[in-house]
Amino acid sequence: MSLADSFRAARWIRTANLVLQAILFTTLFSGLNYLAIHYAWRHDLTQHRRHSLSPETRSYLKNLRADVEVIVTLTDDPENEGVAQAYRDVRGLLREYVYATAGNEPVPGAGTGSGRVTVRYLDVFRQRRDAELAKVEQPNAIVVVCGERRRNLGLEELYRFENREKRAFRGEQALTAAILDVNQPEPTRIYFLLGHGEMRADDTDAVRGLSALRDELRARNFELLGIDLAQARRVPDDAALLIIAAPQGPYDPFEVELLRSWMTRSPPGRLLVMLAPGYRHGLEPLLADWGLVADDVVVHDEGPAGQNETGDLILRSLSKESPITAVLLANEIPVRFGAARAARPDPRRDRNTGIDVKPLVATTESAWGERSFRSQQSARFDAGIDLAGPVVIAASAERVAPPKDNVLPFSVRGGRIVLFGGADFVANGRLANAGNIGLFLNAVNWAADRDTQLNIPPRPVERYQLSLSQDDLRRLRYSLLLGVPAAIALLGLIVAWTRRR
Repeated sequence: MSLADSFRAARWIRTANLVLQAILFTTLFSGLNYLAIHYAWRHDLTQHRRHSLSPETRSYLKNLRADVEVIVTLTDDPENEGVAQAYRDVRGLLREYVYATAGNEPVPGAGTGSGRVTVRYLDVFRQRRDAELAKVEQPNAIVVVCGERRRNLGLEELYRFENREKRAFRGEQALTAAILDVNQPEPTRIYFLLGHGEMRADDTDAVRGLSALRDELRARNFELLGIDLAQARRVPDDAALLIIAAPQGPYDPFEVELLRSWMTRSPPGRLLVMLAPGYRHGLEPLLADWGLVADDVVVHDEGPAGQNETGDLILRSLSKESPITAVLLANEIPVRFGAARAARPDPRRDRNTGIDVKPLVATTESAWGERSFRSQQSARFDAGIDLAGPVVIAASAERVAPPKDNVLPFSVRGGRIVLFGGADFVANGRLANAGNIGLFLNAVNWAADRDTQLNIPPRPVERYQLSLSQDDLRRLRYSLLLGVPAAIALLGLIVAWTRRR
């Protein structure tokens, strides 16, 4: 018998065959991993591209000039379905941010940062020391950090609500805006006007202090400064937003003209005005330019749903057409106002000026604006004299098109003004109300144009519900407990019977 036909040669051939198969498998596996690491392709086959960032976000992430850390305090809590859903949505989205910036290289002149996004998950109750070191104490929140700059995101910023239900996920828009905000070399600067008895951001008084509001704005990467236009004689070039907080005396005509010209400059100015009742302010020409009016009245509401036991106005009539109030309306969060005057669209305004004026907050129909409030008489509604309800006490105006006499179209967005008929709602003693802080912060974000520059569409919230009756559940239980094992046993018997043959 030849060597090729011997059992010894057959064993060597079989061994060599197995070794070659192992080598080929190892080589194929190593080659595939090498290609996957260095030449990866990803295709998102989901219906709404849930696992893909928009082209605009990817272009921004490629140009990050410093590292950004996202600290998430959301948890997958089975007892809180809303938080658990937000955790799952955010976790998948942040994975894409990390992947999109993993290949970023250090940018010359950008310091030690390489422009990458990293994510850290913290349980503020179990990881107290880590949370204190990260200066994060609030649960169910997202904190975007870049060096000393940080911005907090709440759950209300991640979703669009309708009738208190989540309708769309806006996480990419909110996160991209926050990352761009903290990645800027300088924080967004807000100037509070001074010199006329305005409320101050460094005042801790419960009635007229704004120190709590100052802390909220600083936590969102705003830098707060004060300015007296009578002394400065100009509006700073780096002012992203001016705030007028309840002046107790009128502004000089020179100051008003400064504000009017600043609002029409390029880029246009942004202004947030809070005017308390009973005080002259001198801003009538400025407000008239933008189709707004602040009537010299004091709002009263003796209806059962209009005021609480302390006399504060409880305002539930909010506009669904404005991003400033849409979230509050969808979640049925009322606003608690103190003393208020009417702050409304001017009914005599020219509607062909290209300015979009919207009422934001209004009272109930039982309210009215008392014009003779300076007299000692008790307040009562006088038809034909007083302002009938519902009374609008907050409105916004935005230039969306150039005036007819302007032959050149705007190349940037127009100016914006938010007008409130009072400032008590942001004082230290009332700011804790969820509606008050939400209304003001939404107004600041809208006026400062923080989020609207991103053309990132929200994604619909997908819900899947399995509805089974008791009989269906019983049949499913028996199928899993008995049917599946029986099918496997039957398959095993068939295989054993065929092998015996």
